[in-house]
Amino acid sequence: MFTGIVEELGEITAVETLDDACRFRLRGPVVTQGAKHGDSIAVNGVCLTVVDHEGDEFTADVMAETLNRSSLGALKAGSRVNLERPMAVGERLGGHIVQGHVDGTGEILERKPSEHWEIVKISLPADLTRYVVEKGSITVDGISLTVVDAGPDHFTVSLIPTTLDLTTLGHKQPGDPVNLEVDVIAKYVERMLGDRAQGAGR
Repeated sequence: MFTGIVEELGEITAVETLDDACRFRLRGPVVTQGAKHGDSIAVNGVCLTVVDHEGDEFTADVMAETLNRSSLGALKAGSRVNLERPMAVGERLGGHIVQGHVDGTGEILERKPSEHWEIVKISLPADLTRYVVEKGSITVDGISLTVVDAGPDHFTVSLIPTTLDLTTLGHKQPGDPVNLEVDVIAKYVERMLGDRAQGAGR
């Protein structure tokens, strides 16, 4: 489990294309500290498994399902990525519960800078709209953010200078894709209420 608090802005150093997958080599001096084979690291919000680790770099395999559901397929050598290690038991939950299981992708639609923050408008797939509410939580490229405005096909978030400086959202422009993970609690509530309604119908 992750928290959506990005630890560092890493870099893709190599991409190896396979038949139905690809292998990334990534540089991340912070997240590779103590890393070992089989560990999990979130890359732009996608939970990946460390295949091997040498120095400040690690490799991870990405299967076709992940490439199709997320924006990782658009990454290339030199791309910057948000990196986060799983939360250790007993540590503070600084963001919200993030699984690293991307629900879909959105697109940066608009950026409105101001003196102390920036409003970013992001498109929202129709099947995710019901999970996004004003002042609720959403994960964008692995970043835990609060929804400012929730529209029928978009939402907005307000980014502070720290987020702009230390994550991919400081660099992405209109037209760029982002990974989205909605609040898992909302999905569980929907499932439980649906099961209850079906039970009442019987």
